[in-house]
Amino acid sequence: MSELVLGIDTSTCVCVGLADRERVLASRLVGDTRSHVELLAQTVAEVVAQAGAELSDVGRIGVGVGPGPFTGLRVGIATARVLGEALGVPVTGVCGLDVIAGYAPSGGPFLAVSDARRHEVYWARYDASGLRVDGPFVGPPSSLPELPAFGPAVAVYPQLARGGDVLGVDAGWLAAHLDMLPDVGLEPLYLRQPDAEVASTRKSTLVSGRLRLPIGGPQ
Repeated sequence: MSELVLGIDTSTCVCVGLADRERVLASRLVGDTRSHVELLAQTVAEVVAQAGAELSDVGRIGVGVGPGPFTGLRVGIATARVLGEALGVPVTGVCGLDVIAGYAPSGGPFLAVSDARRHEVYWARYDASGLRVDGPFVGPPSSLPELPAFGPAVAVYPQLARGGDVLGVDAGWLAAHLDMLPDVGLEPLYLRQPDAEVASTRKSTLVSGRLRLPIGGPQ
């Protein structure tokens, strides 16, 4: 089996990396939080080509399963699953905050944080070695422990830094260190309901009475 590992994360932007389990061969961060569908497959192809490899050289796939927004996570996880099935290789799900914690330059306990919108953040607590000891959670910045914070949310809420810094999820690092990251499965870590939900009932336009129509959820 090939030693090349493909890393994918769509918890924020589209981030794709390729590594040989020792070093990062190529990595790319593109787009925004609303362009995952259009950019992910193209970015995977570009990163593999940049490394001078073929997609068939990939022997394992690591994908970030959040926490993050509903649509972005679904796109990344579904793509990783399809690629894994097509290539006949295993797919491992990892927590994006664990990836950030893996290279956060902290000398003591700290937090990894990412922006959850709605004036909230996704966060988890780590010990000095980068081991997750609590979380992940979602909540207002004011509810977080008084510890240094590392992650994308620091750019939005600078008061969280406390000696920390802005760090993003690096899919190249994810790929190179996949064996070191906890396997959290492939269920997405939404931590809350999606922003848009299908209504369970529809109001009738009749003057008297109410007609209830069952509406199916997303397939």
